[in-house]
Amino acid sequence: MDADDDSRMSESKTIHERSTTGQKGFPPLFGICRRGTARSFTWSRPALGVQFALPGIPGDRPRDPPRNHSSGTYHRPTLSPMTDALDEPTRDVQRVLVVTAHPDDVDFGAAGTVTTWTASGIEVVYCVCTSGEASGDPTTPPETTARTREAEQRAAAATVGVREVLFLGHPDGRLTPSLELRRDITRVIRRFRPHRVLTWSPEINWEFLVTSHPDHRAAGEAALAAVYPDARNPHAHPELLVDEGLQPWVVHELWLADGPPERRNRVVDVTDVFPTKLAALRAHRSQTGHLPDLAGDIRGWLAETARRSGLPEGRLAETFQVVSTA
Repeated sequence: MDADDDSRMSESKTIHERSTTGQKGFPPLFGICRRGTARSFTWSRPALGVQFALPGIPGDRPRDPPRNHSSGTYHRPTLSPMTDALDEPTRDVQRVLVVTAHPDDVDFGAAGTVTTWTASGIEVVYCVCTSGEASGDPTTPPETTARTREAEQRAAAATVGVREVLFLGHPDGRLTPSLELRRDITRVIRRFRPHRVLTWSPEINWEFLVTSHPDHRAAGEAALAAVYPDARNPHAHPELLVDEGLQPWVVHELWLADGPPERRNRVVDVTDVFPTKLAALRAHRSQTGHLPDLAGDIRGWLAETARRSGLPEGRLAETFQVVSTA
């Protein structure tokens, strides 16, 4: 990262603190109740996950002609099985921003994928919209819960090779895709200048409703608007340019997690990095420490995802909807 990048990230460490309350519950996910800035760390570099493009999906309109972006080949493949469409989505990508609603969201949904990216030399930054204060023991002050969950997310991030975690301080359990949230995410995008953004789908997954928490969808909708049009439009949130000197930036690719299965067009084989993903989840002790078989539940979830994606028996996978935004 060059001097300008260092300066941008130094500025972006400023968080907006708010005193908030609210309640949010996570129904079981394969027996799991989902509630939940590394500076130095030691970790083993696992084998890279293999990433495939899935067959074309309803509603996904191909570009004409298909184009290669800095993130790798984007296309609407027609080959089947999926393993016929092997590609290299990390090519030329140097920076990825992950935008989530709560601490632990990325570790349940994408920690394996993030591990493959950091292991290949990609710089990843986490931007967490809330501090997860509306969870856990209701007798614990929200600010105490927030501090605990922020520390857990930093520890989990270090496990997968992520060095920067930013908390925006919006209210947990009451997140909306407001202009304020869009502006805050746009600010991070213009400072960090990512080539790819990973966030949560703003659509409901009716097959597995518990992954479509309103906060998740609100974070995804705000991140989508920040990617397009806000981050690239000099007239959007003009104070970012006029007062803060943040130039517009075009993000080339958007990865959406936990969306409707029929929209997912990218599968990442995370078999070899499963231990790292599990370690990241275990870092969220306040959210996962009480679960009797976290490893078995997560393995079963990823194995079923791999099976539905056409990967061989015994493989584990995370899937996403990938959209070209250039």
